[in-house]
Amino acid sequence: MPPPKVKVAIVGTGLIGPRHAEAVLKNSNAELVCIVDPNPAARAIAQTLQCPIYESVEAMLASPLEPNAALVCTPNHTHVSISKELLQGGLHVLCEKPISVDAESGRELIQCAEAHSRHLLIGHHRRFNPYVVSTKTLLPTLGQIIAVNGLWTIYKPAEYFDPPTEWRRLDSAGPIFINLIHEVDILQYLLGPILRVYAEQTMSQRGHDAEEGAAITLRFASGAVGTFLLSDAVVSPHHFEGGTGENPTIPKTRQDFYRIFGSEGTLSVPDMTRWTYNNCKRSWNEKLDSETMEVPDLSIPFELQIEHFVRVIRGVEAPSCSGIEGLRAVVVCEAIKKSMKDQQPVDVVV
Repeated sequence: MPPPKVKVAIVGTGLIGPRHAEAVLKNSNAELVCIVDPNPAARAIAQTLQCPIYESVEAMLASPLEPNAALVCTPNHTHVSISKELLQGGLHVLCEKPISVDAESGRELIQCAEAHSRHLLIGHHRRFNPYVVSTKTLLPTLGQIIAVNGLWTIYKPAEYFDPPTEWRRLDSAGPIFINLIHEVDILQYLLGPILRVYAEQTMSQRGHDAEEGAAITLRFASGAVGTFLLSDAVVSPHHFEGGTGENPTIPKTRQDFYRIFGSEGTLSVPDMTRWTYNNCKRSWNEKLDSETMEVPDLSIPFELQIEHFVRVIRGVEAPSCSGIEGLRAVVVCEAIKKSMKDQQPVDVVV
């Protein structure tokens, strides 16, 4: 007899909540039992999803639904308080990134999950992206990783910051904590912990409290170094969403956003071109050979993440991105913001 379906609630119906809800609906081992959102506009979404809606976590917990798990898809600064309420209510939690907007509250959330013996996963879904999966598999073929260069450069229109999402103008909601945190998680997932950062902030065009970007240097525990250019206020095709086509609302550009340099070869992503010296010595006098590497045909990352969440709850898989893994990304982003402010290199301490 198959195990019962995992009953899942979606908390928050902004841009990402409905995408998670659709992923739950497609999973044969999960059941979407409700959404939670006080916004009147969310009622239409609940009607489309054909599920009940509650205005608060408290109201949901008092209902007879008895969900096993919840996905937190609310504004960044609410992640800790809402996730704590759910964990204390006995639910396993998959919290959208970032786990928190500061390291201290992130640690408190991890402790809360441990105290209530609940799973806390952080929604760095790009770990399930086929280009990331393929890159991680190919890294050993590059030899010792020496350096990495990354880009996340795009243009967000003015309406992105309009109500009801004017919270994106806040200092806690700039591209460092909304977008770069994804990149930091991927880089640490691929290359290991980042130990030191230095960042110079880009000029402000909008006048919001939120930064618009930065030029960043990275030092990894492995000895590798890196550079990363971040901006949400420039016209550019170089960003993860456009390169991979992951986000259906952002046109695919197919342009590269990572270049990983090793002692035996270099890989650019997402075109997956690997450059090596084949059958000859390594020398700038020799001809480099290029080869396009295969990318696995996988399901949509959000769907794979829900499948993984269910398997973690059932005890058959360890979390891919646990609370502590999510915290590592926050600590790096926090260090980057501090470096911009102090104009000094900052060591990363988890």
